[in-house]
Amino acid sequence: MKIVASNKKAFFNYDIIESMEAGISLLGSEVKSVREGRVSLKESYAEIKNGEVFLLHANISPYEPANRFNHEPLRDRKLLLHRREIKRLIGKIREKGLTLIPTKVFLNDQGKVKVELSLARGKRTYEKKQALKERDLEREVRAELKKRLR
Repeated sequence: MKIVASNKKAFFNYDIIESMEAGISLLGSEVKSVREGRVSLKESYAEIKNGEVFLLHANISPYEPANRFNHEPLRDRKLLLHRREIKRLIGKIREKGLTLIPTKVFLNDQGKVKVELSLARGKRTYEKKQALKERDLEREVRAELKKRLR
């Protein structure tokens, strides 16, 4: 498994409840661009429309050699999930404050492009500040331990 892109901001802005793997419907030039690692998931999210899941605002940069046959970088892309998985997601999303966000884009062992889709709840400002404090404290402890081991 080769991780092509990850959404690091998602782990800071959201509490990840559960994750699942989904296929993604791409054009040929998009697949080649993904293999080069030219993907950004910064402000992307997934939405369920008419019983289908779509990835919105994911930026896959144009593939230069494709010239006029290139794709639109910010187009909506269909995610491939089983019907029962989609129904389960619909039930979970109806809960207050839950959203679907992509956390990783990767190539599996067969070379297929997959997306790790996570069910998440948004963090409040004070929770984000607490996470920053904990991270700083942990960094200081590691630095102190490193100093003492010398």
